Order: sequence, then C-alpha cells, then structure tokens
Amino acid sequence: MSRWRGLRWWLLLVPALPLLLPLALHTRRRALRLAPAAGPLQGVAGGQLPGKPLLLLVLGESTVAGVGVSCLSQALVGCLARALCERQGRPVVWRACGENGITVAEARKRLLPQVLDDSPELVLLVFGVNDSTALTSIRRWQRALGDMAETLAAGGARVVFTGVPPLQHFRALPWLLRTLLGVRAALLDAGLREVAGRIAADYCPLDLPFAAEYLALDGYHPSALGYRLWAEGVAGALSLAPAPAGPAG
Repeated sequence: MSRWRGLRWWLLLVPALPLLLPLALHTRRRALRLAPAAGPLQGVAGGQLPGKPLLLLVLGESTVAGVGVSCLSQALVGCLARALCERQGRPVVWRACGENGITVAEARKRLLPQVLDDSPELVLLVFGVNDSTALTSIRRWQRALGDMAETLAAGGARVVFTGVPPLQHFRALPWLLRTLLGVRAALLDAGLREVAGRIAADYCPLDLPFAAEYLALDGYHPSALGYRLWAEGVAGALSLAPAPAGPAG
C-alpha cells in the first residue's frame, strides 16, 4: 500500500486536532455502552444433521462478543454458523473468542493463546474498528494480522478476514470524526487485503446498508438484522468443499 496515502491522512488529521480532541472526548462521555451478548461462547448449529461437523472459530473485537444483541445466537458467530450449516448441509460447531475494545496486536497476545488447542477448520478474523480509533500504524496492523493468521493456518485452519467496518457510516460519531476515521478504516482495510493476498487467506468485503435498522441502539454496533446480513455475506463469499461422505450403510 502506498505510504503516501497514509501520510496524506496524517496531514489531514494534524490541523484538525484542536477540533477533534474535544469532540472525541465529548463523544466518548456521551456514548451509549452496550454489554456483550449473553450465553455460552460455543455451540452447535444444525446438530440434527448428518455428516462430520465443520469446526468454526470467530476471533476478534466487540462484534465477536456480540455487542448490540442480547445473545450470541443473534450475533455474527451464531448467524454465520447457521448460514454455513444451511450451505453445507451438516452441523457447524462454533466458538466465539472476542473482547470489547481489543486491537489486533492485543488479541495476538491475549486471545490467540486461548484457541490454539481448538484445531478449527475455519477461522474468521474480525478486526479494524478499534485499530482505526487507536490510530494503529499500518505496518503494525499488518504485522499483527499476518502473524495471527499464519499461526492459525499452521494448525490446519482456513483463515478468512472480513473487511474493516466503514466508520464513516457509524451515526453515533459526529460528522468530522466519523469522516476522518472512515478514511483511516479504509486504509486499514487496504492493508488487510494486502496481507490476505500475501498469505493466501480469504478476504470477504463487509457490505451492509448501514441504515438505522441495521445498527444497534448505540449507532455503533450491528443490530440482529445487521449481523445476519453480514454473516450471510461472508458465508456466500466462501467456497467450501462439500462435507465428507459418511460410511455406507
């Protein structure tokens, strides 16, 4: 990715700092804070179906923890498990490992060790919002993403990235703040696509309307409808091998 694009963003940011800093502090104080979704962090979709289960791990930030909905079955992991189950015609055993406010570098240290013994077949990595707001450098972002993905792939997992959410559509943020952070998110997303291409991981764009009904009450996280549409987009973008045939009766 061109360093000039990143430099231009910083050149836009610096003159705006006297306005942005108080705006960001005011927004943080007034923000509606929603709790992570309730319920077990793992489960099974389509348990009544025949065939070998697909082992799914979803790892990432607050959307993996299900912030915005009441239970994980309505969140990204539950919706993705059901969507994959419908397409594969076999059970999907899922696990969510997410933390509100975490960056990808922090997740590499704190979350990755928790899942290394799981041996998942499919891993969805969901990051970008917190790294956008934390102003993580592109180089550090790419290094942490690549290290995490390569570690998971070495254990036999197929690694999938979902696109960085476009913060310019987060209506909880004031216009100037969400505009600049939206540009930052786009830069991180471009860096993410580079990492995916370099290590032969999958990249699934995040394509949501971001109208009010697709967002939770905080105007920041997806609603149940938003999570479902997001998950269906990821499942539809993946080409998975058919389920292994069971033994002959």
